[in-house]
Amino acid sequence: MLKTLVHKETINYDGSQLQAHWIYKKFGLLGDAAVAFRGEVKVSLDKMIDLIDVKVKEDIYSPLMLNFIIEHFDTDLELAGYRQRLFMVVIKEELEQFEIPVQRMGDDLYVNRGKLSVSIATRSLVSTLIHVGLNIETEGTPVKTAGLRELGIVDIDAFADKVMLRYKMELEQIYEYRCKVKGIANES
Repeated sequence: MLKTLVHKETINYDGSQLQAHWIYKKFGLLGDAAVAFRGEVKVSLDKMIDLIDVKVKEDIYSPLMLNFIIEHFDTDLELAGYRQRLFMVVIKEELEQFEIPVQRMGDDLYVNRGKLSVSIATRSLVSTLIHVGLNIETEGTPVKTAGLRELGIVDIDAFADKVMLRYKMELEQIYEYRCKVKGIANES
């Protein structure tokens, strides 16, 4: 069962938060969990997980983002990639509830050709980790961006809570699906 929390205080994200047990150490949530918080995002090349971003020397910066960190206690990086994409679809669907036209390209979301998100999935020795950041404000970003405020999302905490609830429900439905399917024997 995924535990979720929307943290009300600002935490600036620099990449160091993407580590095993950070959610437990910071918020006391043990096991699979997702947390959301707001803060400036500034990830330098030495803390970058995405090797393509490192190669092209693209720092990540936003004056204010809604950040999600998700930790699942398995070490399957491919599964983490699927979960990351599922989480992006969940965000897209929640934004579409506000009649916001969102395009998903891989693991990124765009609105009117402005990049709304950053995201990455990785693994530790004991877990897989996902970070997703959604721009709230866009001033000073290094690329053309879109932000939640300009899209009319004013209650950021409620939005974050709805996104995590949707993700949690998707995971629970997948688990239930696994339990209800009858296995088949090989035919000869």
